[in-house]
Amino acid sequence: MRRRTVLKGAGLGIVAALGAGFWALPTSPRPAAISLEGARQVLDDLRGRALASISGWSPGEVFNHCAQSIEYSMDGYPELKPAWFRHSLGPAAFAVFSARGGMRHPLNEAIPGASPLTEPASEAQALQRLQAAFERFARHQGELQPHFAYGELDHAEYAEAHVMHLYNHLSLIRLA
Repeated sequence: MRRRTVLKGAGLGIVAALGAGFWALPTSPRPAAISLEGARQVLDDLRGRALASISGWSPGEVFNHCAQSIEYSMDGYPELKPAWFRHSLGPAAFAVFSARGGMRHPLNEAIPGASPLTEPASEAQALQRLQAAFERFARHQGELQPHFAYGELDHAEYAEAHVMHLYNHLSLIRLA
């Protein structure tokens, strides 16, 4: 019994330290309001412009990745992290991101089980796919699927997550 109490206390200490570490990390500058409308405006402003990535994925791959995340929120993610994670660390991380108004995560890490980021291949088509995914999500009235890491999110929480996710990835994209 005493060992279980010690382990629980140690686990909570680790979670608290991780939360404090996430809180201390800087966020990327926000290009617009954290809203679906803000994201739509940012994406509209990118249309027809020459873009370059300063690191990692190409702009087209970033657009496909962000579109996948939005589509999976409605259709279901191909793989989920374990239930214990989706009920503990995942929601805690989302709560920190939400409170900070910005997300910070590895910007070259694919969604577990997701298809390659090569379709559509052209940057312009990938941007259109992302814009269509945001529009579909904005109109979506049905049940949303659990996030692969954060677990159950309602429409407003998912909207916030999708926009923060996009803005985090856009931090590595510049006008060419």
